[in-house]
Amino acid sequence: MALRLNPYLSFDGNARQAMEFYEEVFGGTLALNTFGEFGQKDTPLADKIMHGQLETPSGFTLMAADTPPGMELAKGANFSVSLSGDDDTELRGYWEKLSTGGSVSVPLEKQMWGDVFGMCTDRFGIPWMVNISRPQS
Repeated sequence: MALRLNPYLSFDGNARQAMEFYEEVFGGTLALNTFGEFGQKDTPLADKIMHGQLETPSGFTLMAADTPPGMELAKGANFSVSLSGDDDTELRGYWEKLSTGGSVSVPLEKQMWGDVFGMCTDRFGIPWMVNISRPQS
């Protein structure tokens, strides 16, 4: 898997509708995963989007999620830059550089979906999400 750099949008409960709209605008293939699919079946988040990804014919990638309770959603600043792939060494190197002098909100560690993931804000105030997927066999 090649490394990927793309926007990651955050929504207040309407990520599904937004991503379906962007699919109408740009075309492509939309994949949506809910919180219920990842262990939160009997919660108010069950049908909310934990991760959505749109791959367009033009080569654009747009990702999005609903913001879970307890995490702040600031309108106008509801995005991050997503850096993802399966090159553990390269992505950890980027993580170290991006997080140095900034703040870490989610440490870079294995998550319930099986990937290594972390969130930080760099020293210039830009929010980043780094996801290291398991190499595909």
